[in-house]
Amino acid sequence: MTTTGPATDPELDELERRTGPLVPPRRLGLLLAVGGAIGLLASFVLAVERFRLAEDPGYVPSCSINPVLSCGSVMVHWQAALFGFPNPLLGIGAFSVAALLGVLLLSGTALPRWVQQGFWAGMVLGLVFVLWLASQTLWSIHALCPYCVVVWAVVVPMAWTTTADALDRGLVPAPARARGAVTALVEQRVLLTAATYALLLVAVAVEFWDYWRTLLP
Repeated sequence: MTTTGPATDPELDELERRTGPLVPPRRLGLLLAVGGAIGLLASFVLAVERFRLAEDPGYVPSCSINPVLSCGSVMVHWQAALFGFPNPLLGIGAFSVAALLGVLLLSGTALPRWVQQGFWAGMVLGLVFVLWLASQTLWSIHALCPYCVVVWAVVVPMAWTTTADALDRGLVPAPARARGAVTALVEQRVLLTAATYALLLVAVAVEFWDYWRTLLP
């Protein structure tokens, strides 16, 4: 079928009924439920460690392992409380929502369109925030927070998969002529996730190479 303008919602709904979404809702739900639970746990533990450090400046967080993997070194910088309160509190709220929506999708619950669009927007902002924090820890703070790395690890696939789902089902408007590119992006969501991981790993390896090589035999 050839179209000359943006596909309407009925057209997208009909396409989905005939072919099915490229990101099955239950698979997305599983990712959100598991990723949300992992991110929630990491954020909660990090928040507890942050409050303990606030109470006792001499406290050594459990995630302060060596000069590179050191939560304590990260927590004392302004980037760790960008909005005036510890960043992990944002994670607790965001990952709670993600886990809840994941469970609802797994149960077969149909989520309102505005909820899905709002969650997609939140995931995009979350990915941008994570990449910004990664750049700050690498090139400004010069230390890594292990629990933060866990958060990065779950946000990346959640954000790319949610974006792929939103594009595939028309939650994000796209001109009809761009459907081919949208389909390619949806189909390559795993590759995009892997590429983001690779970018972060290379950045970590390069920034801390002087330390890593001291661990080599």
